Amino acid sequence: MDTLLTYPMPFPIKVMGAKSDALVAAVAALAQQFDPSFDRASIRLRASRTGKYLGITLTITATSRTQLDGLYRALTSHPLVQVVL
Repeated sequence: MDTLLTYPMPFPIKVMGAKSDALVAAVAALAQQFDPSFDRASIRLRASRTGKYLGITLTITATSRTQLDGLYRALTSHPLVQVVL
């Protein structure tokens, strides 16, 4: 399968869910699982206007399509995560 991506590369992922420390911890743990070099300090948080939801942007070092697919599956199946972009 041909790809337009050149690995390894920095790859930003946006995750949204109800605002909680548990959401941030879970997303960081999954990122670390799929990218051992992931730096938790690079996480960017943005609360919704009402403060009920939290947007999390994390940037991993993508090394393959398989890695990205696995991380997306893990994130989207997590009960605290509502959206992954």
